[in-house]
This record gives sequence, C-alpha cells and structure tokens, in this order.
Amino acid sequence: MSVLEGAIIYSNLLVLLAIGLTMTYITTAVPNFAQGSFAVFGSYIAITLLRLLGVHPYLSIPVAFVLGGGLGVVIYTGVLRPLINRGAQIVILMIATLAVDLILLGLIGAYSDYLGMITKKSAKKFIFTPYDFPVLNLTGIFFVSILVIVLILFGLYLLLYKTKFGVAMRASMENPSLAEIMGVNVENTRLASWILSGALAAVAGVLLPFRQEIVPMTGGIIIVSIFASSIVGGLGSIFGALLGGYIVGISESFVTFQLSGIFGPGILVYSRVISLVVLVITLILAPKGLVSIKWRRIKWLKSFLS
Repeated sequence: MSVLEGAIIYSNLLVLLAIGLTMTYITTAVPNFAQGSFAVFGSYIAITLLRLLGVHPYLSIPVAFVLGGGLGVVIYTGVLRPLINRGAQIVILMIATLAVDLILLGLIGAYSDYLGMITKKSAKKFIFTPYDFPVLNLTGIFFVSILVIVLILFGLYLLLYKTKFGVAMRASMENPSLAEIMGVNVENTRLASWILSGALAAVAGVLLPFRQEIVPMTGGIIIVSIFASSIVGGLGSIFGALLGGYIVGISESFVTFQLSGIFGPGILVYSRVISLVVLVITLILAPKGLVSIKWRRIKWLKSFLS
C-alpha cells in the first residue's frame, strides 16, 4: 500500500468519524469522547460475523450501520437525555461521554476475551488485510472506502436538503430555540443525530482493520485525530468535518512517513502528535476552524499587497 493510498483511506475513515462527532455536537452541544469506541464497536461486529458466520467484513457494513445506530440510541436515551432534561451543564455531559467511553472499553475488552474463548482464536488483536483483494493494482479498501464516503455524503445531502425532516434538522442545528418555537421537535433531531453518529462510526470501524491493527484500546487512540479533524475544519460545520478529516488524515500520514525515514519506524507510535500540531496551528490562525475564514477577504488583501 503506497503512502498516498493509505492516506486517502485513513482520511475517508476520519471524515466518517468526524461528521458523526460534529452532528452530535451541533444538535446537543456535547463533544462525544466515546466516538472512537463507537468505531471499535463496529470493528468487533465485523470480526464477530467473520469468525462465527464466515461473513466477509465488507458484507458486514449494513449490519454495523444498523447496530451502530442502535448504540447511538442507547447512549443518548439512556445517558445524555436524562442529564439534559435535568439541566446538566456541558462539562457534566462531556464527563458522561468520557464515562461511556470507559464503559465501552471495558465491555469490548471483556467481549474480546469471550469471543476468543468460543472461537479458539484471539480477538484481542486483529487485522483484516488478509481478507482484502487487489483492484487495478490498488487495494480493495481504497475503492470501498471511497464508495462508502460518496454514498454516505450523498445520503446525508438527500436527508438534510431534500426531506422535511432534514429541513427541521438543519433548523434545529442552526437555532434550536427558534426551531422549537416554529414547531420543530428538537428532541427527535437530537436522537437522529446520535443514530447517524453511531451508524457512521460503526461503518468506519468495519473498514479500519483493513488499514491498521485493532485492539480494544484503539478507540482511545484515534479519538485525538477525530477531534482534530472536527475542530480544524470547524466544529459547528458538517462541511468542516469533511475538510478537516482530509487535512488531518493526509498530514498525519505523510508527515509521519517522512519522519519515519529519519527517526525509524518507532516514530509511528507518535503519529497523533501531528494531528495535535495541525490542530494548534489552525486554532492560532482560525480559532473557529477553517470554515470560519473569509477567503474572499484574504484574496482581496493578497491582491492589494501585491
């Protein structure tokens, strides 16, 4: 797998995860620290279907989409909605998602032991690259990840801009108080955002083992890159999540590759530092993310100075 190919694959997955994180933040103002574990949940759905039923990981994507959405429902209705109804502040809600992340980590770890016991194959650590196939001298995951991201983005476009519920959802994202006055059921839009967030994360989780090894702790590792992607693009914008995902994913892949040639492969462990560097630079230049920059003004200033 070439560096560019791997960078595009990784960026596609980051985009899926960042869009889900951004949607829940826009509707509920809660940064979901469990988003990485949502993805690992999808990874273990795929390994379960593969080990128990012989289902190829690519074919488990629809199942992961549905079950990931179900996980989003459970987390929102069982944890966040009761806290929101009691007037919990953002800090409390953030801590709640962190607690959910730790609970999911424990459950996934225990399940991996159980799955390993009944299948006689270790599930603590796995990767799907042996199950991939070449297409036009490229890996199958390259084309599958692009196809998935195109279908997801097209589906979101149809939902948000071509349906009445999508219009209501966008209204509640922009101004929930006004939307509620206008008769929009804000609660339903919040629930829908968590369903989509869990579904998109689980789909990304199915594809992630085609690029890297999965362990129960993987969610805690990739959450740094997920947050960086959302914040770099603009935490309040779905387009920002798309933009930030590609910037962070490509930067992290290429810079880490260049540094590994200088310092050796051990530097790969610290690849998330690149995401944080990109995040800090972006916040210094554009505190609200790249989508907040008035590019027309910058172009005018450049022409004026020249």
